[in-house]
Amino acid sequence: MKNSPALHDYKRRTFLKLSGLLGLGVATATLLPFEKVESVLFHKNMYKVSQTRTAMGTLVNMTVIHSSRDEAENAMGLAFAEVDRLCALMTRYGNQSEICELNAENCLERPAPEISEVVNRSLHFHRDTNGAFDITVAPLVNLLQERFAAGNRPTEADIDAVLDLIGSERLRWANGSILLPQKGMGITLDGVAPGYIADRAAQMLAANGVVNHLVDGGGEIRVSGSAAKGAPWTVAIQDPAKNKQYPDVLSLCEGAVSTSGNYEVYYDREKVFHHIVNGKTGQSPHLSTSVTVMAPTAMDADILSTAVFVMEPEVGIRYVNARPGYECFVVDCQGRAIKSNGWPA
Repeated sequence: MKNSPALHDYKRRTFLKLSGLLGLGVATATLLPFEKVESVLFHKNMYKVSQTRTAMGTLVNMTVIHSSRDEAENAMGLAFAEVDRLCALMTRYGNQSEICELNAENCLERPAPEISEVVNRSLHFHRDTNGAFDITVAPLVNLLQERFAAGNRPTEADIDAVLDLIGSERLRWANGSILLPQKGMGITLDGVAPGYIADRAAQMLAANGVVNHLVDGGGEIRVSGSAAKGAPWTVAIQDPAKNKQYPDVLSLCEGAVSTSGNYEVYYDREKVFHHIVNGKTGQSPHLSTSVTVMAPTAMDADILSTAVFVMEPEVGIRYVNARPGYECFVVDCQGRAIKSNGWPA
């Protein structure tokens, strides 16, 4: 399960970047301003409107193609408001969100519909991936954050102790409430909420008449319609070596893409523990360098890019091949590219 070592690093893994509408260009999120708005009239009465704001601890970008700049900006404002609302609902930081309440009390009565949807989808994939995706890894993530922040390395005994608190199969629903049966258990939605929020932002844009759009939630990308002059949206997979030798470039008109990688955020200087953790072993997997998943929704792509990363590369590819509607591109630790059967040529 992927998680971040601090709030301001929450979604620094921007491994898939929006490329330019009129040509390939991969942006690095840390170099962008905290808020940026651009509007370009590029073809008679068609505008390209792009806006970047801070949300989810990263930079969220929305780019739309629409005949009215004012309507486009209004729709984007509503979509960003939805992003902010959902972020406040699903964060595990502070003490105001429903997730904070669940982790503190081991019970959440009458969760918001959005929480229920995300948790249920997470539990589905926990079962379907044989535990590779697990939202109950919060105790392990907390241990790594706290120990390394203090300049200490967790011992094997420390890790073994928190492993007893992990296992989504132990989470229960009872009379409409979410229950965690053991004190010290907790959940994190860091590996699913960004994708879900990107989906909801895209839905908000479409509901307000903006069909042609791309939402980049810091790496979880959801697209619809077309980019400039009717061309498909272009998305580049980040080069793990940062040499701008992109492993692949995708052209999309509908759907979502997400990448999980081990090359952005580490807890320790030795780079043994990165932001993706295996809830069964307490370790970070190292057989893959990056995993990209194409899916109908950004939520599913977000979940499965993490789950496949936790699996061995060949196991992950077989898993995706057996599930219609999903495709996968893995760069393993030797730099080899492995693709699912239906990955676009």
